[in-house]
Amino acid sequence: MSANYDVVIVGGGVVGSSIAYFLSANPDFDGSIAVIERDPYYTASSSSLSTSAIRQQFGTQPNIAMSKFSLDFLREAGTRLAVGDEPADIGLHEPGYLVLATPERAEAQRAKNRVQRDMGVDIELIEQADLARRFPWLNTEDLALGSFGRGCEGWFDGPGLMQAFRRKARTQKVDYRAATVTGLTMASRSKVDDVVLDNGERISAGTVINAAGPWSAGIARMAGTDLPVVPSKRCVFVFESPARIDNCPFVFDVSGFWLRPEGQLFLCGIPPVRENDPDDFGLEVDYDLFEELIWPALAHRVPGFEQLRMLRAWAGLYEYNTFDHSGIIGLHPEISNFVLATGFSGHGMMHAAATGSGVSDLIAYGEYRSIDLSAFRYERIANNQPIEEHVY
Repeated sequence: MSANYDVVIVGGGVVGSSIAYFLSANPDFDGSIAVIERDPYYTASSSSLSTSAIRQQFGTQPNIAMSKFSLDFLREAGTRLAVGDEPADIGLHEPGYLVLATPERAEAQRAKNRVQRDMGVDIELIEQADLARRFPWLNTEDLALGSFGRGCEGWFDGPGLMQAFRRKARTQKVDYRAATVTGLTMASRSKVDDVVLDNGERISAGTVINAAGPWSAGIARMAGTDLPVVPSKRCVFVFESPARIDNCPFVFDVSGFWLRPEGQLFLCGIPPVRENDPDDFGLEVDYDLFEELIWPALAHRVPGFEQLRMLRAWAGLYEYNTFDHSGIIGLHPEISNFVLATGFSGHGMMHAAATGSGVSDLIAYGEYRSIDLSAFRYERIANNQPIEEHVY
């Protein structure tokens, strides 16, 4: 059994479905598109398990540009992803991010702020005394400042965005195939010929796009190349507390935990103390993280959270780029029809729209037009030119 498509996208999560949407909506592209998704119900999909936030507070211009583009799209998503008379509802809220800094980290935060302002992003630096006044629920004794972006940062319904991209792409004649890619046949070392599925089908592809998230390194190996992308488990905890915080932003604490409200409840998490093995795709929750690390840090930063009750938790996978924690996007330099869209290290949901639009340009025109993503090219790895990103 065989089929033929102009473009085959491996991975139907938010990045793959964004590419499918933008490419099928492009009036200058009239080719056929198939999306291969191994988890058609998205039960273990990183997109389904994402906490789905959007921030401008990056330290490098390429990532800030991705955030600006994607936020503009999210604000228009209801109309742009509407199907018939039914608008897409992605629940976008923009109460801002509050990134906290100790005296030791204050100058680094100021340097990032200069980059953000140069990019036209209005992020406010709030000194310690004013921080305590404006956020009286915070313990600010060990802080120097907070970096705050109201009205240009927040969170949204990530699974809803993914499904909206998917629904719209399907109305634009994109085929979604429920299957696992088990191999790529190469016409030569420099060109992918067929995509082989676990049901025995071979799909002949003009272009193959690797948007397989945590599984993308395995897809790359099928094409005879390597990617520095591994699965990295992140646990999310939901808790309630008698403490009430009005207009709570998304908070990044100096200890590493993050926090945001969800109705009357709160979500929180922290980077893992141990990374996954490269072949470990398990989703077991590490409850010790909450008891041993998160709760003490929460109670220190927000004294009202000395009283809380953890209600539930889940785990999802980052597609972690071990080289520089930024996306790897663009045509592979040695495989003429193999395009990469992976390695976002937790930024895939927030940057999906920018990625989809840029990759669509690359396929349709052979160049970037809507947003320049050339800084994220694969070649930067071999050239040791990292786009290094950390919250701190």
